[in-house]
Amino acid sequence: MEKPRLSFWQIWNMSFGFLGIQFGFGLQNANVSRIFETLGASIDQIPILWIAAPLTGLLVQPIIGYFSDRTWTVLGRRRPYFLCGAIASSIALLVMPYSPYLWVAAGMLWILDASINVSMEPFRALVADNLPSDQRTQGFAVQTFFIGVGSVVASAMPYILSNVFDVANTAPAGEVPPSVKISFLCGALVFLASILWTVFKTKEYSPEEMDKFHAAESAGDLVQEKEEKASLKEIIDDLRAMPKTMMQLAVVQFFSWFALFAMWIYTTSAVTSHIFGTSDASSALYNEGADWVGLCFAAYNGISALAAFALPWLANRTSRKFVHSLALVIGGGSLASIAMIENPQMLMLNMVGIGIAWASILCMPYAILAGALPSRKMGFYMGSLIFLSCSLRFWLQVF
Repeated sequence: MEKPRLSFWQIWNMSFGFLGIQFGFGLQNANVSRIFETLGASIDQIPILWIAAPLTGLLVQPIIGYFSDRTWTVLGRRRPYFLCGAIASSIALLVMPYSPYLWVAAGMLWILDASINVSMEPFRALVADNLPSDQRTQGFAVQTFFIGVGSVVASAMPYILSNVFDVANTAPAGEVPPSVKISFLCGALVFLASILWTVFKTKEYSPEEMDKFHAAESAGDLVQEKEEKASLKEIIDDLRAMPKTMMQLAVVQFFSWFALFAMWIYTTSAVTSHIFGTSDASSALYNEGADWVGLCFAAYNGISALAAFALPWLANRTSRKFVHSLALVIGGGSLASIAMIENPQMLMLNMVGIGIAWASILCMPYAILAGALPSRKMGFYMGSLIFLSCSLRFWLQVF
């Protein structure tokens, strides 16, 4: 028995929660360094304050993937994790811009990043659960579209609030500007609302139905597995038995995400000091530069949203590996050439190449991997891909 093909709107509803997830992720990437500097962090302290991102990915992703493979509730297998992560993320988004001290903001980043990971990892597995093989690239592409849209609005929101709605983008020393505070409030609302949409609009196949779809596997295997208790030995054994394709992708993802984290962490400081000529986080010029960084991040995410629909078309005519390789080369060249830019407007050209690479990073590795994994361990292995790349990033960021 084969999985039925889903309509475009069913895929749309299934992926809509990614809009909110990426809204929170976009606010984090574009504004956390700004918040840290506002609260007194030096540029040398920012990387260690950001350590929450790779560390939570390292710990949370494979664990959540493992347990979501073995969960079955009234809400299904993956949806309980979406919902719990969304509630915790929304609370962290509300609190972070009002942090009175640097350590409070750093703590909120830990909670926010962990909660986003709880929501995000099962979304990848949901596409593989619900879609037949020939629709998975389309499913991941629709997710990438919502990632792009959410990030565009989130990244540009402080700039829009300041320049269109005349909300103040400066504040007294040690206080986050009102434009950033309002952006985080909107992010909390969008995050929760979009996840609720997916939770109530998406159906998940029961373990019994999944058994029928994968009749080649032993009868009742999934039903039995959901009742097993998690064991560290089983997790280690599964990691040892990972497909060769997954290990190859983990290396590629490590280098890809290492470059992206360097961009997210340092772009605000680099642009405000090198192009706008100030490191005073309470000055109007610094906040103008920080808003421009948000607009640049919105630009590359906008490009990724558009590229998400072109990638499946090109992959069908060549191969997923070729498309991903080409996109990474374009993105790497665009990122490296930022060092030569002195005019802020010129940064937008770099964002085009970075956006193409970002679209592929969010789509192609998972589409490649989904075809090489056993369906009953899809969530665990998808999370472990993040685990492997995050573990390397974690140690490089520490040292």
